[in-house]
Amino acid sequence: MRRLTVIPCCRSVFRVRVFTASLLGGRCGSSAPTGPQTPRDQRERRGPDGRHARAAAWLEGMRTQDLPDDIWREGDDMKRRTDEDFRPVGDGYDTKDTVRRVKAILVGSTGNLIEWYDVYVFAAFQLYFAPSFFADQSPARQQIFASIVFALGFLARPFGSLLFGAIADRYGRRISLTASVLLMCFGSLIIACTPSATQIGIAAPILLTVARLLQGLSQGGEYGASATYLSEMSHPNRRGFYSGVWYVTLIGGQLMAVFTLLIMQKLFLSEDQIRAWGWRIPFFIGAALAVYSFTMRRDMPETDLFNKAKSVAKERAPLADLMRHWKSLLLVVGVTIGGTSAFYTYTTYMQKFLKQSVGLTADQTTMVTVGTLIVALIMQPLYGSISDKIGRKPLLIYFGVMGTLFTYPLLNTIQTTKDPWMAFLLICGGWAIVSGYTSITAIIKAELFPTSVRAMGVGFPYAVTVAVFGGTVDSVAQIFKFELHWEQGFYWYATACIFVSLLVYIGLKDTKKTSRMDEAH
Repeated sequence: MRRLTVIPCCRSVFRVRVFTASLLGGRCGSSAPTGPQTPRDQRERRGPDGRHARAAAWLEGMRTQDLPDDIWREGDDMKRRTDEDFRPVGDGYDTKDTVRRVKAILVGSTGNLIEWYDVYVFAAFQLYFAPSFFADQSPARQQIFASIVFALGFLARPFGSLLFGAIADRYGRRISLTASVLLMCFGSLIIACTPSATQIGIAAPILLTVARLLQGLSQGGEYGASATYLSEMSHPNRRGFYSGVWYVTLIGGQLMAVFTLLIMQKLFLSEDQIRAWGWRIPFFIGAALAVYSFTMRRDMPETDLFNKAKSVAKERAPLADLMRHWKSLLLVVGVTIGGTSAFYTYTTYMQKFLKQSVGLTADQTTMVTVGTLIVALIMQPLYGSISDKIGRKPLLIYFGVMGTLFTYPLLNTIQTTKDPWMAFLLICGGWAIVSGYTSITAIIKAELFPTSVRAMGVGFPYAVTVAVFGGTVDSVAQIFKFELHWEQGFYWYATACIFVSLLVYIGLKDTKKTSRMDEAH
């Protein structure tokens, strides 16, 4: 009975002594130093290595007492946790760990940039290669059919997200990312090597469609796995910033594609040469870059969160496990509808819009597209950093409100202007709105799911939503313009998509405050 009375008392006193000594740098108890202390002495006692020196000494002295072993284990854990919790701001992060994180993020992001380059090359050069694959159609229908093939690639993305997402959640993010980029290489090679319809007939558009389906499978797996990898590798207090950095690579992929077109137009080939055979060059470049990305990703480290979750993994069917989080899946769909329609309006479709609807020349269209993408690229980490300070939800609300109010006026004004500088400024205004979504889209989705299903949870609902509302932007806009002869109808369509997402944003809890990043299951 005596022992049962003493143990709780000793445990309580022990906790208070260790915690207080840790917090005050060891100045607790009868053994605290007396007399004047020099600044150097104070720094040594408060520093990372000496802060718990006196608490540790007191602990070692107490070990001679006849107390249960679990108290000492609990005390060691308390000492470790207080050392982490009360680390001064100046100590910052572990340098080696920070370098490891940043290096891994850069490697993963570079591969993401190359994959998106392969996708956007299709959109950037569509005006040039469409006649090769749909030679017996009118120019307007050639673009419509090419846009439909582009959209078919998005329909394959949900299947890619399930396939590569299951691999990422079961075997690791690195394996999934290396496999997806290799598949992208094959898709680009097929497009580059396929003869024209005048040479092989209907086989040409069939091979083009097969290539886009392979690219869609690859891209479906890439988004979920790469967004998950970046989110898990980022420091918790900088996840918004690195989410913006990740989106820089996505926009940078399109920028690379447009730069390739600009260089070819200005330095090497004429318009007729690009239309005849020059459009194949960027697809060969994309295949080569994909091989380079594959070699880089083979040496990527696995994330600590995945390794931790794997150590306590439970055998479940991947889809059944994913469906346990159906509410989060629906939230991803609602969050994505407006953002993806706006993003593809200002990226893949804008180049065609400037040439076909605004009436800019090919050179002006390319220059305006390059300039606005550079501005958009700069905005992403800035907006992401803001979300680290104020949360994710305020940025989403900002995008939803401003997008609902100004999408129609912006697009309508761009259509009526003939000045490339005015078009540039108006599109930049659009990016100032859309960046409220794009900069944080990766981290918002990742924070909704535990580690065991994060890659599939991020990738699958996103891929389905993009297939329906993002990848179809080009074809929907073309149908409104050429078939219905009501181009403004597309402006209302894009506005309605953003408004639907705004309703979701209003009811959404701020994922920065309710993050599930550290949950294994």
